[in-house]
Amino acid sequence: MERQNEKGGLAVYDELTAVDIKKMREELDHRVRVLRPQLIEEVQTARAFGDLSENFEYKCAKQAKNRNESRIRYLERMIRTAKVIEAEGPADAVGLFDRVTIFNEMAKKEMEVRIVTTLRQDALKGLISKESPVGKALLGRRAGERVEVAVSPTVKYFVEIRKIEKGEDDESLSISSY
Repeated sequence: MERQNEKGGLAVYDELTAVDIKKMREELDHRVRVLRPQLIEEVQTARAFGDLSENFEYKCAKQAKNRNESRIRYLERMIRTAKVIEAEGPADAVGLFDRVTIFNEMAKKEMEVRIVTTLRQDALKGLISKESPVGKALLGRRAGERVEVAVSPTVKYFVEIRKIEKGEDDESLSISSY
């Protein structure tokens, strides 16, 4: 998603729910209060093992510390720039967190997907981002409709919405690591 920033240019932001923000704040708190001190101590302990140029433990500890710092910066930016949205949608149409049974005409296969925010997507578990081609095509549509999914300007296919089970934003869906 885009919006105008304070300088008149376009700023990019993610549309997230209050639960997304809560989960990110919890992870951020854990990384800052628990992991950071622990990883700093591991780097200091490994440094004491001797020659740093051949010290595998030191390199591993330093990488773990850097990954944690990178994730902290990512979470802080996501929280700071997020646009908080409500998960409510029309009662008879596909909305955020709904389970949708679709029939993929190209694959000749029925499948169930759940529409989620980008932060909680996991295609292998059927959690499809509302920003993905399938998510965009399904949102706001009703059972019985035949919907075109545009993967690219030249690649398109049709799905039929067979069933919609209304869902809600629950905390059981974890946020993506990256």
